[in-house]
Amino acid sequence: MNMHTVVVGTSGTTAEDVIAVARQGARVELSAAAVEALAAARETVEALAAKPEPVYGVSTGFGALASRHIGPGLRAQLQRNIVRSHAAGMGPHVEREVVRALMFLRLKTLASGHTGVRPEVAQTMADVLNAGITPVVHEYGSLGCSGDLAPLSHCALTLMGEGEAEGPDGTVRPAGELLATHGITPVELREKEGLALLNGTDGMLGMLVMALADLENLYTGADITAALSLEALLGTDRVLAPELHAIRPHPGQGASAANMLRVLAGSGLTGHHQDDAPRVQDAYSVRCAPQVNGAGRDTLAHGRLVADRELASAVDNPVVLSDGRVESNGNFHGAPVAYVLDFLAIVAADLGSITERRTDRLLDKNRSHGLPPFLADDAGVDSGLMIAQYTQAALVSELKRLAVPASVDSIPSSAMQEDHVSMGWSAARKLRTAVTGLARIVAVELYAATRAVELRAAEGLTPGPTSLAVIEALRDAGVQGPGPDRFLAPDLAAADAFVREGKLVAVVEAVTGPLA
Repeated sequence: MNMHTVVVGTSGTTAEDVIAVARQGARVELSAAAVEALAAARETVEALAAKPEPVYGVSTGFGALASRHIGPGLRAQLQRNIVRSHAAGMGPHVEREVVRALMFLRLKTLASGHTGVRPEVAQTMADVLNAGITPVVHEYGSLGCSGDLAPLSHCALTLMGEGEAEGPDGTVRPAGELLATHGITPVELREKEGLALLNGTDGMLGMLVMALADLENLYTGADITAALSLEALLGTDRVLAPELHAIRPHPGQGASAANMLRVLAGSGLTGHHQDDAPRVQDAYSVRCAPQVNGAGRDTLAHGRLVADRELASAVDNPVVLSDGRVESNGNFHGAPVAYVLDFLAIVAADLGSITERRTDRLLDKNRSHGLPPFLADDAGVDSGLMIAQYTQAALVSELKRLAVPASVDSIPSSAMQEDHVSMGWSAARKLRTAVTGLARIVAVELYAATRAVELRAAEGLTPGPTSLAVIEALRDAGVQGPGPDRFLAPDLAAADAFVREGKLVAVVEAVTGPLA
């Protein structure tokens, strides 16, 4: 078990802590300041609950039913009912890492002291995370406004000892049984607590944080594979010169060009065509790789800015302010996060598109500058990588469909009280699919480019030390080199894992030093 501990305080959290809890099983602990803030805010809520005047979320119904005043005798039932009724998700189970991120981020907001829940509610959420219990959350049920309602409700249901959850062994069981097994007492919700457990952007934010980490790896990997393709196509690295990128000073563009230049250092293939078959310029997919990859990098930077702001936020409605007021607000609206999730799906699709164009160029004998058709061993008898490119092209088309923004597709709900929603959860779900597809697209280029570089080496040309290191590591990972046709799916799966798990970047950085 991972014994790393993440301490949750009153001032938000970091992307690194989210990933540690979601993916690495880090333990969670509430700071003393957080416990104190929780207790102080709870006193405010209980004082308001004792007054005859209705307060939204404390002594009223919710959403379009907020006009009804709820007497003291029914308030505990009110909080239980909102959780039970809102736990209305449908569809496949959401991944464990997403649910853990969602719960941890909700705990982050509870710990801020702005929600009014009792310390024991927050502690129970920490206990569930630390026990490795994962509530069953379904694919559909959030419109990205008033919070990720159904997903968060399924998590709150587990805290109550109801519904279903997955144990540390992966087995789905009744939540009450799992809590009992781990010595966790179910919570009995009081005023405002059910509402406070549901009202946040935590699911879409957790998926944004993890997508940013994955895309950072993939963008660096795509710089590497673009450089390998340039090398295999006997392209020129002069277009990567820092002085060219300094006169168009987009940070991502300069970083991508610098990465490619470092990968190509010492290569005997780049510019070789100038000797006997001069080309004034390489194709856009080769020459403009820094511009396209770099624009995506700059979009990632904007995404990190938005994520960091949201990680520092306390998202609930109503909120307990430091001066003792409890005020309604619209901070649960997911628009800031939803837009960025959609932006990232767009740049993932475009990165996939330019990557596939380089792969196609490597396989086309009319454009590959001397490479065999489809990089086949005996073209005609062998098909080489023809269908690997088909698979890559199908993935690119899928990414283009996933790039259609979800955030423009508001749909009214709650009897028109919630008449404009963000669809941020949907944007996050399709981005996760896009990230998975992009890793596979980059893996196909890696597979083709390394095979092409090996074929150049067989002709007597000298690849750079970085290319040779990547080829050696790929072979060690079970990805075979040039030769007669064989069952390709295992090679492509191994290449995908090599890219997705960060091994490609690690192998290159062992030669080049840290890349951007």
